[in-house]
Amino acid sequence: MAYNRFRPSQTATPVVLNLIIINAIVFVAQLVFDKTGGQTAWLTNKLALYSYDTGLFKPYQLVTHMFAHGGFFHILFNMYALWLFGAVLEKTWGPKRFLIFYLVCGLAAGVTEMFLVSGGAAIGASGAVMGLLAAFAYTFPNVQFYILPIPFPIKAKYLAMIYAAIDIFGQFSGYGGNIAHFAHLGGLATGLILAIIWNKTDRKNRY
Repeated sequence: MAYNRFRPSQTATPVVLNLIIINAIVFVAQLVFDKTGGQTAWLTNKLALYSYDTGLFKPYQLVTHMFAHGGFFHILFNMYALWLFGAVLEKTWGPKRFLIFYLVCGLAAGVTEMFLVSGGAAIGASGAVMGLLAAFAYTFPNVQFYILPIPFPIKAKYLAMIYAAIDIFGQFSGYGGNIAHFAHLGGLATGLILAIIWNKTDRKNRY
């Protein structure tokens, strides 16, 4: 199915809206409590996901890390992408399946990061959001987006490929900066696999 242009949902769907609200509340809490007791980033350090070899890993961090963010633009871009891709997928799959998908992608991203990046710590919804991008690109591959500063529309399938290439380059080139590229790739791969499996299952159930 091809689309010449894409109009995102005017309003966030229930699960997407609640996820955005939770992320916003956690971000405000970080701003308030990160300087508690004179310790910098006190709450963020509690919520972050640490790699298994640091001795600081706690199981709850696999969930909490995906609701904490490292700055205003970090949460802004993640929540925009959550709304952009998530609202459509939630309408397509329904709230329950969408929530399961989102959490599984976030957990997979965290597990990938904690085992493949030694001595690190990660925060952000980016892994789960990358899973949404992969699922959207698989389900609606020819939907076109205008992404600044690129002056022409890009199909969703190519957008997912570009982001995957950026993360692969960033991880292995040494120029990746302070970005959890393995988490992004783990979420992206998990999202694509789940979308493929669910698409095949849904087709079988129709016939």
